[in-house]
Amino acid sequence: MNVFKKQQWFIVICVAAITSCMRLSAQTGEDTLLHLPEVVITENYHNRAIRSALPTQIMTEKAIQNLNALQISDVVKHFSGVTVKDYGGIGGLKTVSVRGLGATHTAVGYNGVLLSDVQTGQIDIGRFSTDNVNSITLNQAQSDQIFQPARFFSAASVLHIHSRIPSFEQGEKTHGKGSLKTGSFGLVNPTVYLEQKISDRMAASLSGEWLSADGRYPYVLHYGPSKNDSSSLEKRQNTDVQNLRLEGALFGKISPTSRADARIYYYRSERGLPGAVIFYNTDNASKQRLWDETFFAQVHYRNDFTDKWALQANAKYNYGYQHYLDPTYLNSAGKLENTYRQHEGYGSVALLYSPYPALQLSTAADLTSATLDANLYNFVYPRRITLQSVMAAKFTAEKFTATANVLYTQTDEKVKNGNPAENHHKVSPCLAVSTQPFDDIDLHFRAFYKNIFRLPTFNDLYYSLVGKRDLKPEDAQQFNMGLTYGISGSDHLPFLSFAADIYRNTIKNKIVAVPVKNMFEWSMVNYGKVRIDGIDLSMESIFNLPHEISLSAGGTFSYQKALNMTDPQSSTYKNQIPYTPRTSGAAHATVEMPWFKVSYTLLWSGIRYALAENIPQNRLPGYTDHSFSLSKVVNTKRHTWHISVEALNVGDKNYEIVRNFHMPGRSFRGTVSIDF
Repeated sequence: MNVFKKQQWFIVICVAAITSCMRLSAQTGEDTLLHLPEVVITENYHNRAIRSALPTQIMTEKAIQNLNALQISDVVKHFSGVTVKDYGGIGGLKTVSVRGLGATHTAVGYNGVLLSDVQTGQIDIGRFSTDNVNSITLNQAQSDQIFQPARFFSAASVLHIHSRIPSFEQGEKTHGKGSLKTGSFGLVNPTVYLEQKISDRMAASLSGEWLSADGRYPYVLHYGPSKNDSSSLEKRQNTDVQNLRLEGALFGKISPTSRADARIYYYRSERGLPGAVIFYNTDNASKQRLWDETFFAQVHYRNDFTDKWALQANAKYNYGYQHYLDPTYLNSAGKLENTYRQHEGYGSVALLYSPYPALQLSTAADLTSATLDANLYNFVYPRRITLQSVMAAKFTAEKFTATANVLYTQTDEKVKNGNPAENHHKVSPCLAVSTQPFDDIDLHFRAFYKNIFRLPTFNDLYYSLVGKRDLKPEDAQQFNMGLTYGISGSDHLPFLSFAADIYRNTIKNKIVAVPVKNMFEWSMVNYGKVRIDGIDLSMESIFNLPHEISLSAGGTFSYQKALNMTDPQSSTYKNQIPYTPRTSGAAHATVEMPWFKVSYTLLWSGIRYALAENIPQNRLPGYTDHSFSLSKVVNTKRHTWHISVEALNVGDKNYEIVRNFHMPGRSFRGTVSIDF
């Protein structure tokens, strides 16, 4: 039996076993689903971020509501060390790079299982809304929770999205929330979320969302860098978007020691792809269209057999479809129309052993099979089977925490046409420590080292006339030292936290596209080398003021010196890498009063360069983005109403995150929602 057949049977067995466990949950009887109140969960989140040996940033549901965020990408911009590459508008592509390592080094998890895109290697986080999100976590290197699938150890950073989990008080059976957002540029966004208690041991949730916008925002187009140069008032073209998201989940408590959940997710979108602005021809800047469709089903099972032993298993099937159309492409057909289909099967088993209260040992094995189909001429139809296994340990004493793990990755590449890329196998270590030197001060010092790599994507290897099959994986080294400080429990200052980290990241064998013969013929090569030195600062606080007024405020600051170290003879040697600002940051403040709540958010960035050469012609100016919101909660006998209005980018600046892709100026948004 070959490797492919073995992994198929492995996934089938995982799915069958967990599905059987889900059925059993409906036949048993006593315990109810119990969840900690939100205030306790929030406190635990804060403590976890302070005491973690690996830098961790967490946004709770309440914090997300205060950020004027429509999509996950709006929230992620408030994490330190993060650069969101935003191509403008609601439907524009949004990818996240952490500490200058690039979007392909950032893993995105969704309720315990990683999302994947074997074609491009990066996840468009703009497609995820904040409607049913309970929390968002960003871990540098990885989480210090070692009981997790092996794939969570395989990236330079992990952004994890956690959905809501049903919770019921005594006598309750149904919860729900409906909301409607509307605003500038044709935005209409109705959502619905339902929770249902099926039995004492089973519950279900269902959420749905529709988003539509024309995205035709005005902007000022300047025809030169000088204030005296001519300009014109334009409207962004081909920016319409329509998204549909449906998600269902089933939660079961099988026995006093075991539980399971299953999820089905469906997403579909049609959008215009706004092109780069072309001087004197903005009406025809782009006619390109993109259709996306994603479906996945995943199951999770966990059993804490004893105080010392625990087991968890995960399985997932993922289908991705993409249809791209350029009706103005200059070829014999008069258009360019491509379709791509991804299929992925995934299974994981993890075991945790705790021989002593202070010591945990874990091991996990993951198996993934991914394929890509396309309607391209002479396409190779690649398939990649990846085996990842990890051994990890965590030691926790009163004032000291240490985690260590070793990840082993092995791949098997197959193609239907031609020769496949070479197979890879690699060992990747990670070590992290944290210590609290003083008894009466919540001050922690931490440090970590991690070596990780990222495989070339299918586009890197096989894309027509561009891909190169002998590419090596990118190799990343991460070093970090930092401290955290926290205060909690005071009547006037319930919570205060501060974190500071300095780091150095290096990448070798960086995969870059270079011209081969001319500017129209490119190829992917391994020659890049990047060194990133940086500082991340973050602060969060809550103050209780007189007259039942509270103030929560926080901010982040990042400094990144991300230099191209590839070729000392090149004009780009020791230049800042494109679209990575030296300095950036964010701030937020919310005042809660008995009558209403006022929130303010700030995003700012220093200068960046659009290309590798740091010359004035490639320079993008810095920007600031100020937003405000006013909200009120109205309680009736049976329902709770939430009403809010938002003013976004009140400075009305059409700044550019990506050159020639102007961001929307001032806009307004209103939301009405009801909890029942």
